[in-house]
Amino acid sequence: MHRRRQQITELVNTTGRTSLNRLAEHFGVSVQTIRNDVRELVQQGLILRNHGEVLPFPHRENISYDQRRIHNSAGKARIADLCAQQLGSFQTLFLGTGSTVAALAARLSHLQGLKVLTNNLHVVHQLGDHPDCRLAIAGGRVRQRDQDVIGGDALRFFQRYQADTAITSVGAMNTSGQLFDYNDDEVMAREAMLEQSRFHVLLLDSSKFDGYAACHAGRIEDYDLVVTDTPLPTGIHARLMARGREVLN
Repeated sequence: MHRRRQQITELVNTTGRTSLNRLAEHFGVSVQTIRNDVRELVQQGLILRNHGEVLPFPHRENISYDQRRIHNSAGKARIADLCAQQLGSFQTLFLGTGSTVAALAARLSHLQGLKVLTNNLHVVHQLGDHPDCRLAIAGGRVRQRDQDVIGGDALRFFQRYQADTAITSVGAMNTSGQLFDYNDDEVMAREAMLEQSRFHVLLLDSSKFDGYAACHAGRIEDYDLVVTDTPLPTGIHARLMARGREVLN
């Protein structure tokens, strides 16, 4: 590959979206030269182009759990703290997959009379010693890389129960508030949690803003409470307020 094109690919996939003009300035060449480079890289499936912007090619799989756990760890800790303050004792909770949900589970030791149903093995680890928590885990296929359980058995597990509150996260949110994830099984399990619960909470750290993953997973308006570490984009926040939703950050 042409050396400059290799550098463009590395830069875009490392730092995120940028513009043709900024790339031209960075490499000291004309915008037309960069446009030609980008056209070739798009054809090779290495990056994406949207009008005048250049974007990383979306991952087909999520990064590993250990990488996610440390990525924006301060933001996820803030989200977990804020959400834990909203929860009361003597509730039945659905807790979904993901590192932010696991961070929340570590902050529930002050609650009494909990019943937690989950497909997240990290949640089981965090709550296994809780003296006043009845804990149930879904059966199904264990994803060792993510330490969670998905598949038809996990879906049917959530369909059998009802909960006061479902607390989940997602892989990404785009600029219009559409939500995405990396796996159909994750999406279907989450949909079952929402259908079988009265109150819906989304934990959404800012690294998911303006992101992309393969599977459509509903819209942010599907949730009664959205907890973030930084303010949502203005248009999305206004739309949630107009629909009577609550946002914490």
